[in-house]
Amino acid sequence: MKKLYCFDFDGTLTYKDTMFLFLKFYNPTKFRTQFIRHIPLFILLKLKLADTEKVKKSFIGSVLKGQLQSKIEEKSIQFFEENFPSIFRENALEFIKNIDRENTRSFIVTASLDIWTKPFADKLGMMLIATKGEFKNGIFTGNFIGKNCNGEEKLVRIKKEISGEKYDKIIAFGDTSGDKQMLQWANEGHYRFFH
Repeated sequence: MKKLYCFDFDGTLTYKDTMFLFLKFYNPTKFRTQFIRHIPLFILLKLKLADTEKVKKSFIGSVLKGQLQSKIEEKSIQFFEENFPSIFRENALEFIKNIDRENTRSFIVTASLDIWTKPFADKLGMMLIATKGEFKNGIFTGNFIGKNCNGEEKLVRIKKEISGEKYDKIIAFGDTSGDKQMLQWANEGHYRFFH
C-alpha cells in the first residue's frame, strides 16, 4: 500500500510559529524594532484587512533583506540545533518516528520559508514544500519565488510535486484554515491531531 503523508509545520508539529522565533534568533535588536513597526499591519491582518503575503514579505524582508545567503544558512543550522527537538510536540515526533518508510513519501508543507525549515525537514527525513526565499548573487532579496505556500497554494504545490504518482492513501495533518484545502483533499485529513 503506497502512502503519502503531508504535515503542516508551524503549530501542527511545533508548539510555536517558527517565523517569529527564527527572525528573533537571527537579529534580536532588528527583530524588536521591526516588530513594533509592523504592529499596525499585524492588527490589520487579524481583522482580515491586509494581505498576508505582503505583510509577511515586508516583515521578513525588514530583518533579512540584504543578508548573505551563507550567513542565513549558517544561522538556520544554528537555529535548528538550538530548537530541535524542544519546539516539537512529542507525540508528533513519536508518530513520525513510527511511520513505515516502505512505499511511503512524507512532506512538510509549510507557509514558513525554506530558509529556516529545511534543516528540520532533513532531520525528519521528509521532503520540503515551503514558501521559497529569493536569493540573487548570494544575497537575500526580501522577495519570495512564487507564492506564499498557504491555503490553495499548498495543494497546488503538493500536486505538482507528486504529478504522475499514484497513492492508495493520502494522510494530511494541519491546525489552521490555511490547511483546509489540503485536509479536505486528503483521504484522511486530521485537524489538530497532535494537540
